[in-house]
Amino acid sequence: MRIRPRRFAVLAVALLTASAALPATGANGQERQHSPSHPSAGGLSAVIRYTEYGIPHILAKNYADLGFGTGWAQAADQVCTLADGFVTLRGERSRFFGPDAEPDGSLSSAAKNLSSDLYFRGVRATGTVERLLAEPAPRGPSRDSKDLMRGWAAGYNAWLARNRITDPACRGASWVRPVTAVDVAARTFALAVLGGQGRAVDGITAARPPATTTARTAVGIPDARSAARAARQLFDTADMGSNAVAFSGATTANGRGLLLGNPHYPWQGGRRFWQSQQTIPGELNVAGGALLGSTTVSIGHNARVAWSHTVATGVTLNLHQLTLDPADPTTYLVDGKPERMTRRTVTVEARGGPPVTRTQWWTRYGPVVTSLGAGLPLPWTSTTAYALNDPNAENLRAPDTALGFGRARGTADVLTTLRRTQGLPWINTIAADSDGHSLFTQSQVLPRITDELAQRCSTALGKALYPSSGIAVLDGSRGDCAPGSDPDAVQPGIFGPAKMPVLKDAPYAENSNDSAWLANTDRPLTGYERVFGSIGSPLSTRARGAKADVSAMAAKGKLTVRDLQALQFANRATSGDLIADDTARACASLPGGTATGNDGRAVDVSEACGVLKAWDHSMKTGSRGALLFDRFWRRLTATTATAQLWKVPFSAADPVHTPNTLNTEAPGVATALADAVSELRAAGIALDTTLGAHQVVVRGDRRIPVPGGTESLGVWNKVEPVWDAAAGGYTEVTTGSSYIQAVGWDGGRCPVARTLLTYSQSSNPNSPHFSDQTRLFSEGKWVTSRFCEKDILSSPGLRVIRVGEHR
Repeated sequence: MRIRPRRFAVLAVALLTASAALPATGANGQERQHSPSHPSAGGLSAVIRYTEYGIPHILAKNYADLGFGTGWAQAADQVCTLADGFVTLRGERSRFFGPDAEPDGSLSSAAKNLSSDLYFRGVRATGTVERLLAEPAPRGPSRDSKDLMRGWAAGYNAWLARNRITDPACRGASWVRPVTAVDVAARTFALAVLGGQGRAVDGITAARPPATTTARTAVGIPDARSAARAARQLFDTADMGSNAVAFSGATTANGRGLLLGNPHYPWQGGRRFWQSQQTIPGELNVAGGALLGSTTVSIGHNARVAWSHTVATGVTLNLHQLTLDPADPTTYLVDGKPERMTRRTVTVEARGGPPVTRTQWWTRYGPVVTSLGAGLPLPWTSTTAYALNDPNAENLRAPDTALGFGRARGTADVLTTLRRTQGLPWINTIAADSDGHSLFTQSQVLPRITDELAQRCSTALGKALYPSSGIAVLDGSRGDCAPGSDPDAVQPGIFGPAKMPVLKDAPYAENSNDSAWLANTDRPLTGYERVFGSIGSPLSTRARGAKADVSAMAAKGKLTVRDLQALQFANRATSGDLIADDTARACASLPGGTATGNDGRAVDVSEACGVLKAWDHSMKTGSRGALLFDRFWRRLTATTATAQLWKVPFSAADPVHTPNTLNTEAPGVATALADAVSELRAAGIALDTTLGAHQVVVRGDRRIPVPGGTESLGVWNKVEPVWDAAAGGYTEVTTGSSYIQAVGWDGGRCPVARTLLTYSQSSNPNSPHFSDQTRLFSEGKWVTSRFCEKDILSSPGLRVIRVGEHR
């Protein structure tokens, strides 16, 4: 990449300033020093400035160098997690960890290492990633993106070569090895297909043709009702979700935009965020959170615009029901003509046993699949099989989308980037800018399944699945039933940008993993195809609370970044507002203050009545009664159908406030209360205890209280904790609030930004940044972003390292 003369001058000043700021030291005290004047003595190089909480600000002269600094810095914080992911991508988990062990789920839904390996070995053996890398832009990745990947691999490898691993998770492990640019690109591929092929790994690798042609359809078509229910659950976002809101200048104190991003992602494993700033003077300057192994900032801001993402409701896959040749179940018919399936034979090394060889079967539509999870079997018989279409298996464009965001000067540029790159597989985008604009768009890569196509081509199973879940099952025997193409689509078989739901310059644009329909309750979006999501359907409790809160904030107006911070840590439990008072009254009316538990025993619940009445309806660490309500609500919703729970049913005319009014006469209410009281007493937990005394994460020898609550409580600050009564309550968090940012502008050159990485930068328990931001999260505190040079260089904890390929 050519560097303009002015950029050279700016870069030279920046590098000189960074080099002179402090003596070179390591991010973990172990990196070897390099010459200040020639960081790498040739080859790739970068300067990394660390500010508070171990946040690196990576300064480079081009994209390859930027990738180098990013790979180095990520390895310093997360080498074991990254190395584990590369074992997955190479299909070597069975070799090192055994075929029956479970992967961490960050790169696919595979239940066992063996199925994970069979899938990723197949991807590797067929050169899928290499082929996508060779595609010319915009269908394939740009030169800048490929330079980042090449640099990232070199930086990661250089860190491995020069540093001793102190993390016990992989210290001395033989599976920690150098990587290639293809390995880095393979991670982008795996993330792209998470909602499609990655969701069906077990069903792809287990697919076997029937043993004989006489094996007719005895197993039959899956039951339509149970299949529809399983399909809806398949796209439940419990393990990954998010909230985000953009406010336009019409609602703010100074007429400039505001953005609060609150993604809900796993707290452990390879789908964690990692925080940094990436700078090429005169070319790129962006800060935020990147998914581990990514070369670019995923959610972040620059000087003029901020953006976040939420997991979208768009269905990123569809099925084709194949009609098989009666004489050969590996041959299918299209318009009456036979086509043979393609065999992919894959061999995986397995620890403690012989290599395992399996065959996968592929069609013009994609791989044959025999299930989408345990609840949705798709039997391969002598007459029928199912093939999975995942258009994101042709998509390595997400890094270019992220780069476009990083270079954007406003929300218009964000939208232009999305239309040009079409690289986001399974997420919405919410953005705000310094000129006061707001944006919501569900611009994602989806199979081009129109309602007309589904009506014309759905099989019997498809007619059950598509209306309720958006999963289309099309007649694979007809060529005219394949997904069509839009003229503005960057690849065949997907929707073009003109079909995407978009909301521009609304007073607020908010999403909490509901459909695009109510990004703003006063300006509903309609007219999109069912595959994008539903219209007029009930919202989740979290979405209801979020819509109520942000619409009230917009109506109040004069908003600032402080208001965003207050929303993040209000920890209001929407379900508490809906039913806690009714529950307390119903409790007080129980004869003798007793209720019958699920085991038939009478339980004295009289104390619980007062506790619930006094509860402040929040999930703050100091809230008394929050834990009791949480345990009660989980039991009640698990045992009582929605139709029985509420007196006032859902109405599409009032989706934020319905359903409402607890049906206290439902038998499950008293039973759930009795069981919750019994559970807490059996664990020695007082009914009026504070939430923070029993909702914690343990880091070293310290118990850190955790605010927030589970999905069904309807808390913006979502956390999904793990219950362990014997250990005293909730003792870990599996997923929840992760990289949080509240961003605005005040007319100066620097954005007003507050950030928080809830689980901290490093998963290494020996790192000083293993739990420092987790303690901030516990206390509702934030990190003040150091985006401008003057702020970086004035950091009291500034540490500078100069890293390069060669000493």
